[in-house]
Amino acid sequence: MKFGGTSVEDAAAMRRLLGIVRSRINNKPVVVVSALSGVTSELYRIASLASSGESLGQINILDEMIGRHLSIVEELIPKESVLRKECEDEILTLFNQLKEMVSVVSILTELSERSLARIVSFGELLSSTVIFYLLKESGFLCKYLDARELIITDNNYLKGEPDIEKIKKRSAEKITSSEGDYDLFITQGFISSSSEGIGTVLGRGGSDYTASLLGMALNAKEIEIWTDVDGVHTADPRYVKGTRSISELSFEEAAEMAFFGAKVLHPSTILPAIESGIPVRVLNSRIVECPGTVILPKERVNGSGVRAITFKESITVINIFSARMLNAVGFLRRVFELFDKYKISVDLISTSEVNVSLTVEHGTKLEGVISELSEFSSVTVRDDLSQISVVGKGLKNTRGTCARIFGALAEYKIYMISQGASEINLSFVLNRKDLNQALEKMHNELFINN
Repeated sequence: MKFGGTSVEDAAAMRRLLGIVRSRINNKPVVVVSALSGVTSELYRIASLASSGESLGQINILDEMIGRHLSIVEELIPKESVLRKECEDEILTLFNQLKEMVSVVSILTELSERSLARIVSFGELLSSTVIFYLLKESGFLCKYLDARELIITDNNYLKGEPDIEKIKKRSAEKITSSEGDYDLFITQGFISSSSEGIGTVLGRGGSDYTASLLGMALNAKEIEIWTDVDGVHTADPRYVKGTRSISELSFEEAAEMAFFGAKVLHPSTILPAIESGIPVRVLNSRIVECPGTVILPKERVNGSGVRAITFKESITVINIFSARMLNAVGFLRRVFELFDKYKISVDLISTSEVNVSLTVEHGTKLEGVISELSEFSSVTVRDDLSQISVVGKGLKNTRGTCARIFGALAEYKIYMISQGASEINLSFVLNRKDLNQALEKMHNELFINN
């Protein structure tokens, strides 16, 4: 069971968490928690301020953060409880460690990736400490686990690559071997460590990944992602009116949605689940009775056609033109070897006889690759564009879908079209200023009018 930042953001959210966990207690749950909503972003900000030697701003943010955690403890755990004093002491100890780290960075005015990974890990350590004592105060036999002893990665401090075999081994040692002695286990999302014990993190949104990795390692019955929406929707409800929750998705559909912009799931979340065939259920911690969305192997999902519309608001399109492409062998290999050289991930690709168009994330550093591409081709770059992706099973064989999609987009300039080889997604690139209106029109055509 993974609880995101909005599901642990305050005392009321933690009370809801307590009730949800109680309803699952017969299943020996492993509870994975994120930092309180907004805390990780504040920790990145503190680290940035410290690296520039700015002390007043970081002190103010830290003081507010300490007060926020302690006020939750005061509201949730009675004053006369011994556990309250223990919890407060643990929180203050963690904050003192955080202050020491920040102080060192401020003095040196230097922020290494290793130091940054250590600083941003405190959010999950703090939230899991509060929830652990709340669970104990509520009478549960709960074992606290440090995720840095479970989730082992390589030495990439800010986006660690998990070592699956070591995670399985550690999970067996720390959890399976003692499950008979406890009602449940609690640990942190996002944070991890290298084989040498040096702190790493899985990258932003990595708490979902933690839950999926542990679910795989423990051969869990199900992986539950508790968030603030009632499942995966037909489109992002913050941008589109009238969306509705999707009852079930295939792993492949969910992976495409995550990759192409859906915010509910982290793109890497479901990879361990796919490999182990474990259902992933997305649920709303604020509306517990809502059934949410279950993500299953494709052979267990019925029906076909459009499931959802996703988007990326800001993307960059690179157009590569060269007459040398015509009937040339090895041109594409030469192009993509450069993207590999500069470690640039490509999203969409569209080709013709003499032109290659592709998209990358907005803000990607392109100077080096453009310089080398320009040695043998003409390169143009546009970064005022957006991407819309239609995701669903068997799109190619669903009659009338393309007519409805292109009809909804008829008045907009389309710069690029790309259909995935999996036939699960069809993507378009258009002007960023047209995105919101185009999303509404497409959603109305695909889900409301029909």
